[in-house]
Amino acid sequence: MRRKQKGFSLIELLIVVAIILIIAAIAIPNLIRSKIAANQASAVASLRTLNTSTVLFNTNYGLYPTALSSLATNGAASSTAADMIDNVLSTGTKSGYSFSWSGGGTTGSYAIFASPVTLNSTGTVYYYTDQSLVIRSNPAGAATSGSLAIGN
Repeated sequence: MRRKQKGFSLIELLIVVAIILIIAAIAIPNLIRSKIAANQASAVASLRTLNTSTVLFNTNYGLYPTALSSLATNGAASSTAADMIDNVLSTGTKSGYSFSWSGGGTTGSYAIFASPVTLNSTGTVYYYTDQSLVIRSNPAGAATSGSLAIGN
């Protein structure tokens, strides 16, 4: 007498695995694009925070900070540690973007650059802002004061 076997055949299991792989192949690129978009939105928000903090710093101390670390905390607030931004942003890297500062002091001007840590993986657009408080972007390379303002 033959016993009836219970369970799935090898073919049925292979079909299920193939379907799962097809669904994953569709979903993963969308997930990566979503992560890049979130990193880019975070970079723009961080630049807005830095602009606001820089204006406040200038109002309080009569000059522009000379480094991102001048806007961070290091005990009591002063012109070298103003306690205006979080310590993560003051390190120069946040949410897949690297931030660099130039200028400041009594020059009356500064520039902040935001670049993807890994191009096409953490971000695809470069950003720039300065004392004009306009955030500019360039998808082809480092953004400058001549790049298009975001939203245009």
